Amino acid sequence: MDAILHGIILAFGLILPLGVQNVFVFSQGATQPKLLQAFPATITAALCDTLLILLAVFGLSIIVLQFEWLRLGLIIAGILFLLYMGYAIWRSEPTTETKKALPIQQQIIFALSVSFLNPHAILDTVGVIGTSALKYVGVEQILFTVACIAVSWIWFFGLTLVGAVMKKLDGKGGLMKLFNKCSALFIWGTAIYLFIGLVK
Repeated sequence: MDAILHGIILAFGLILPLGVQNVFVFSQGATQPKLLQAFPATITAALCDTLLILLAVFGLSIIVLQFEWLRLGLIIAGILFLLYMGYAIWRSEPTTETKKALPIQQQIIFALSVSFLNPHAILDTVGVIGTSALKYVGVEQILFTVACIAVSWIWFFGLTLVGAVMKKLDGKGGLMKLFNKCSALFIWGTAIYLFIGLVK
């Protein structure tokens, strides 16, 4: 039970803050004409998190933390990506029109990019979940890992559902427009925070 509870609390702590991945999954729930049509983004994001958690628990954390150049490379690529994402989200106009909603292929590609090109998420997963998993062995480690993965899946499906509900409540798109602006500012803030950490 300790391993499961630890995994749940830790995963929620990492996934709760507003981030690029969360913003994208939420926005698909809010912009796709039907809830089911937002699921490709949701499932892709959850699968990416599952893969990152498995890699973190089973050894990637040791590799990344040992090679400084790899960590720096991830951060630099991530800063550039976050700057672009912030720009794209700031300029995006909320819409519920089918013709403007992202098709399945683009949803998957975009979900992959916001999952694997976000150094903050990767370093958090590798550094926090990976190192925390070292506390456990055998069945306990498996339970800890499963708990982290379960939280991730529940969270992303919940975000998609909340986005779909918000779309119904926000007929003119005013709330989504404000959400996009705040999200863009947060994403730029994350990029600045990473940059400051890099030059210190």
